[in-house]
Amino acid sequence: MKQNILALLCAFALYTAYAQETDIQTQQIAEAEMKSTFQLKDLTTNPNTANYDITYHMLQFEVDPAEFYISGVVTTNYTALENMTSITFDLTSQLNVTSVTSSENNLMYTQNGNELVITLAQQLNEGEEGTVTVTYSGTPSTQEQAFNLATHNGIPVMSTLSEPYGAKDWWPCKQDLNDKIDSIDVYITSPQEYTSVSNGVEQSQELDGEGNKTTHFKHEYPIPAYLIAIAVTEYSVYTQQAGTAPNTFPIVNYIYPENYDASLDPLAATLPIMDLYESLFGTYPFANEKYGHAQCNINGGMEHTTVSFMGNFDRNLVAHELGHQWFGDKVTCGTWSDIWLNEGFATYLSGLVIENLDGNYNFINWKAQRIISITSAPDGTVYVPEAELNSVGRIFSSRLSYNKGAMVVHMLRYIMGDEDFYQGLRNYLNDENLAFGYATTPDLQAHLEAVSGMDLTGFFNDWIYSQGYPIYDVTTQDIGGGQVQITINQDQTGSMVDFFEMPVKIRLLSADGETFDVKLNHTFSGQQFVVDAPFTVAGFEFDPERDIICSNSASLATSQFKLSQVKLFPNPVKDELQVTLPQNAIVQKAVFYNALGQKEFETGPQTQWNVSQLPSGIHFISLITNGGKTTLKFIKE
Repeated sequence: MKQNILALLCAFALYTAYAQETDIQTQQIAEAEMKSTFQLKDLTTNPNTANYDITYHMLQFEVDPAEFYISGVVTTNYTALENMTSITFDLTSQLNVTSVTSSENNLMYTQNGNELVITLAQQLNEGEEGTVTVTYSGTPSTQEQAFNLATHNGIPVMSTLSEPYGAKDWWPCKQDLNDKIDSIDVYITSPQEYTSVSNGVEQSQELDGEGNKTTHFKHEYPIPAYLIAIAVTEYSVYTQQAGTAPNTFPIVNYIYPENYDASLDPLAATLPIMDLYESLFGTYPFANEKYGHAQCNINGGMEHTTVSFMGNFDRNLVAHELGHQWFGDKVTCGTWSDIWLNEGFATYLSGLVIENLDGNYNFINWKAQRIISITSAPDGTVYVPEAELNSVGRIFSSRLSYNKGAMVVHMLRYIMGDEDFYQGLRNYLNDENLAFGYATTPDLQAHLEAVSGMDLTGFFNDWIYSQGYPIYDVTTQDIGGGQVQITINQDQTGSMVDFFEMPVKIRLLSADGETFDVKLNHTFSGQQFVVDAPFTVAGFEFDPERDIICSNSASLATSQFKLSQVKLFPNPVKDELQVTLPQNAIVQKAVFYNALGQKEFETGPQTQWNVSQLPSGIHFISLITNGGKTTLKFIKE
């Protein structure tokens, strides 16, 4: 029991120290994944591409990582969804189309802005299939940064990153979230000293005798345009084996040669993460092909199907991008308003790695870091309203789409229980109407309700579609007979939600460190609960495992005084540290910790301490009083 309290106190001491670092990591991931969203006008669906369904692409690219230039031949097989006499692709005007053919016949075409409009030789009726081949070349657009050149160790590297609407900057495509290409073949021709990377399985490498090499990749799972990617540079290749028979597959890692040795240990974490995700969510979705990483010059990563492009191999980044293979690549958000279905889940899966591989104490710390980020501002919905879709930063907000989305996922688990939660997610991922297709928020809600039997409408309205979060005030009072009365009041940071109905956990504390948890279904402000306690209650902790998005709770432990009135002085301190207490407050125990959460010393019921022996820097003192427990920071000079 006492060990658990120590862990929680250490977590409290580390929350603020780690929160800023973790938020920076999340922001870097968000910034990388939104790299190609700078053309705000392109964030709306193109109605001119809605009349056909793409079934296949053959993508032939010729690139040199030392030159900002691309030549391509893209062959597209498609099915008409209505009678059509022309077909439109998304393509930047900076690329020049030199020919369009179908069955070796030349077709008429025009480039209007960021559209390529092709006139068909004859009308194609609904349900009929057609094929067109587009030959083009030029310098891709630099505004959306979908096609990138850089260097590593003096060696040129070329890579693409198209989320959400950058694919058109380097090839003619259909990039709306309403169509997945059934399969693709990718041929990359580049100088033969380089290694090429793309989705799917490498089929062959062929030299042309003139210093060039063509590498062929085949990917036979449905894929949206923004997840198709290529990279070319000098790589060292490191292959791992993953999966469980009969669903085994390679993890192929493309690493800058100068980083090869240093990357092997971090990449070893991929295997236990893969095992964890498969145990929770089912076999890796693309087990017939591969998974892998390709190093490139970005701050974060990007979850291209079967091969994530990585700025580094930090475990948090590896976990996030691998999580996307289920949430984002197998099942993709059906609108950019639903981006949390990609990013909130991938962020939460990185938290599950901490829970399962590092332990619950570290997971509590991780959740606390999300909450600090979320509550740094009072507003903002997880679901992106249509009126805000013209803001790139809003769609890929690290605070809302990533962190708040992740904590909402956790709160669903918290209220549903693990069994129903994970079964609901497996059903969602395996729904034949969603798997390898697109999903929206109501699709997820329906699956979670079907498993749990719960009506989650109120939860989704409050936490997904509305703004704000609750602020709790809690009081406890010993009413005799081994019972404690707990009163919970709630305020809200905004006006969109009248009340957040949530089960809340209270951890009751004894004077000698024993704990007893109660979970209370809080349905209205001022609600009172009478609970049996196995000991005399000296204090309590509200939401001790950080399961709920809320601001720092103003907690009253006995209705005698507020713990916020407990103050340290002087601060900073050289020798003698003292505490000022409100009337009726009594210190029962004090425990000192350093900034790493390590216990330094402990005292009994006193209000003054000689701290001259402590090293200079930040320290924490945890005070257990007759009115509850509080942890305060001080600086030793």
